[in-house]
Amino acid sequence: MLELGQKTGAPAADLVRDVTEAEFMTEVVEASREVPVIVDFWAPWCGPCKTLGPALEAAVQAARGKVRMAKVNVDENQMIASQLRVQSIPTVYAFWQGKPVDGFQGAIPASQIKTFVDKLAGLAGDGGLAEALDAADQMLAEGAAVDAAETFAAILDQEPENARAYGGLVRAHLALGQADQAEGLLAAVPAAIATAAEVEAARAQLALSRQAATAGPVAELLDRVLAHPDDHQARFDLAQALHAGGKVEGAVEELLDLLRRDRDWNGGAAKTQLFTIFDALKPNDPIVLKGRRKLSSILFS
Repeated sequence: MLELGQKTGAPAADLVRDVTEAEFMTEVVEASREVPVIVDFWAPWCGPCKTLGPALEAAVQAARGKVRMAKVNVDENQMIASQLRVQSIPTVYAFWQGKPVDGFQGAIPASQIKTFVDKLAGLAGDGGLAEALDAADQMLAEGAAVDAAETFAAILDQEPENARAYGGLVRAHLALGQADQAEGLLAAVPAAIATAAEVEAARAQLALSRQAATAGPVAELLDRVLAHPDDHQARFDLAQALHAGGKVEGAVEELLDLLRRDRDWNGGAAKTQLFTIFDALKPNDPIVLKGRRKLSSILFS
């Protein structure tokens, strides 16, 4: 399994720390060369600090390691506060690559806090998640479904609403023959990514996997179609059987032929099945591109 970087996977307890003057260089300046660090200058007697501090902490925790936070008590660390010209509290600075890059004074609304933290989180990129996703996809393509599933799960632990990782985990379970687990994942998909293309693709693959379990013998169905070309059910079943056997392009051609003969058969079942196959493939797959062109020619002729 691919090990993900610590930048986006730091333990929650490490994301927010009380920092002294002696620790400032290490915990803020040097640490900011790896991940943006927010510095909250506060004091126990400061009323607005009691509102801003917890809100900042919550936003930092929600960023799941893409930013960190250092809390500096100005009563106990007056020198560093003076060096950074902190004239009133609360004052917040953001450090990146060893330098202050942003900041504000006073309490601000939660929406502005989120915008502030999200902006900083974007400075460090995605923490290697894109590379991890590419590696997991490659593992799955090479048949290492267990390793792929572990990597997709690790990514989701860091970003629960990562649609590509969620769809990938579903596909990994399907590759392992675990259709029920895949279905359970799809039933619990976060609402924010429920209609994402990667999730819809995984949902289509699950549907096709369920069909494959009951698909009939290709040879027998082919004989039926050759003997009775207008037996639409036999042709539809043949398409399912071909797809179950890995002959995706053949399945598409049979469904297109069925549409040419009767596009309204069984409530447009052939078109629905085609879209399910297309959804399960990548949008730029040659089978999809060719199939969609032929489908458009049939529907608009």
